[in-house]
Amino acid sequence: MQTFPEPVIEPVLTSPESAISQASSATPAFSPLYQQIKGLILNSLRVGEWKPGEMIPSEMDLAGRFHVSQGTVRKAIDELAAENLLLRRQGKGTFVSTHAEQQVQFRFLKLVPDSGTRGSEGPAQRDIIECKRSRAAADVARALALRNGDTVLQARRVLSFGGVPIILEDIWLPAAPFKGLTAEQLANYQGPMYALFETEFNVRMVRAEEKIRAIAATQLHVQHLNVALGTPLLSVERVAYTYRDEPMELRRGYYRTDTHHYHNALG
Repeated sequence: MQTFPEPVIEPVLTSPESAISQASSATPAFSPLYQQIKGLILNSLRVGEWKPGEMIPSEMDLAGRFHVSQGTVRKAIDELAAENLLLRRQGKGTFVSTHAEQQVQFRFLKLVPDSGTRGSEGPAQRDIIECKRSRAAADVARALALRNGDTVLQARRVLSFGGVPIILEDIWLPAAPFKGLTAEQLANYQGPMYALFETEFNVRMVRAEEKIRAIAATQLHVQHLNVALGTPLLSVERVAYTYRDEPMELRRGYYRTDTHHYHNALG
């Protein structure tokens, strides 16, 4: 069987290839070869060489580009596909995942109806309560890696299923990347919010961290979720990150769990 020497990963220095080469120089020497290739592909995604929804080069082409075996490239792509960053389509090729894809739409929404499956209720009905620019409080600034008082876009909305309000969300976004975003856009866009961010503002959310706790409904929740004061709710605080690991959204959601439950598949 033909073997391939461990390459010096140094693509031709043309943009965005030069950025890829510079990023690879920081790769530890002990990193497995497929992980190095995964890092190079990821950097191509970061610098926008391939846009959401676009097909990436074939495994053979990438193997030639990086001077490694096709199997090494396949293993790197397998991991990126498992992380929902790439999407394999049988007989067509491998594409950059987009939040508009049906199988990706519910990646960050873990609330499932007790009777049915995720998505079986159809798209949520969205009611934008407010959308305004404000100064970041200390906790918001800290979560978004901003300075206290920096401008953020703040939105509040209710998601309903079958006409029943299920989720109340407070959302904070750094103002600069989302310049021009309006309440009308949030209300009228037919796809997921992250797809709007992706297509209109070139902001791609690729991972998130969440904190979950049980709380009792306050008057705010009574008003927007039609529950009794003190009703148990699930509080989910999420920070979403881009390819560059930049925190780009703080979202605090309050979930009714009388007809829904939080479901997360591990492993």
